[in-house]
Amino acid sequence: MSYTVKDLANLAGVTRRTLHYYDEIGLLHPATHGDNGYRYYGEDALLRLQQILFYRELDFTLEQIKAILESPDFDLLHALEGHKRRLRQRVDRLECLIDTVDKTILHIRGEYKMSKQDYYKGFDEEQQKQYEEQARQCWGDAGVAESSKRWNAYTRDQKNDILAEGHEINAGIVANMDKGYDSPEVQSWIGRWHKAINDHFYPCSLEIFEALGHGYNQDPEFSAFYEKLHPGLAPFMEQAMTHYCRTVAGR
Repeated sequence: MSYTVKDLANLAGVTRRTLHYYDEIGLLHPATHGDNGYRYYGEDALLRLQQILFYRELDFTLEQIKAILESPDFDLLHALEGHKRRLRQRVDRLECLIDTVDKTILHIRGEYKMSKQDYYKGFDEEQQKQYEEQARQCWGDAGVAESSKRWNAYTRDQKNDILAEGHEINAGIVANMDKGYDSPEVQSWIGRWHKAINDHFYPCSLEIFEALGHGYNQDPEFSAFYEKLHPGLAPFMEQAMTHYCRTVAGR
C-alpha cells in the first residue's frame, strides 16, 4: 500500500510542509514519485516517521535523529524499548512534579504543612538520571551502582545542596562563555565540576573526566540537556573539559 503526502500527514498529525522538509533534508524520502510529481510513501515510511516523532518528543534535533536512523547499528526494536523506558521515566517524573504542585497549592492555602524537603521533590530525579548515565558511560553498570549508592545515602537536604551546587556551576560556566573555554574563570568552574563529581558521585580521573566532556557534546541526550541550558554549551563543555584535563595533566 502506498500513501500520498496528504495521507501520511493526516495519519501522523503533521503538516505536508513538514514531510516535504524531511524529504529535502534526507530524513524521510518517499518510496516513489508519480508521473504527476506526487510523492508516494510505503509501509516502511510509517515506521520511520514514527521513530522521527518519538525522537522529537524526546528533544533530539533533526540532525541527531538522521544520524541515529542511518547508523548501521540502529535496531528498531531496541529503539522502541528505549523510547518506552525514557517516556515512562518522564511520566513518573511529571507525576512526581504534579504531586509537588498539589502540595504547594495546599501549603499556600494553609491546608498542608510543607517541609522544605518537599519543595524540590521531583526536580532531582532528572538530574540524577544524568549523573547515572555519566557513570554508565565511564564505568559501566558498576559505575551506576556506585553513583546510585551514594545518591540514595544522602538526605533530602544534602541532595538539594548538591543540586544547587550543580546549578551554580552550570550558571557560572554560562556566565563566562564569552571569555573563552580556556579562560581562568571558566577553568575554575570546570575544576569545581570535576571536584563535585568526585565528591558526590563516583571516582572521576582526568581520563574519565575528559571522556565525559566528549560525551556531553557527542551523545545526543547529553547534548540536548546542555543545549537546553544555553545554545552552544555542549561543544563549549567539551572544549573546556578537554583543556582542563590536558592542562592539569601537563599534556
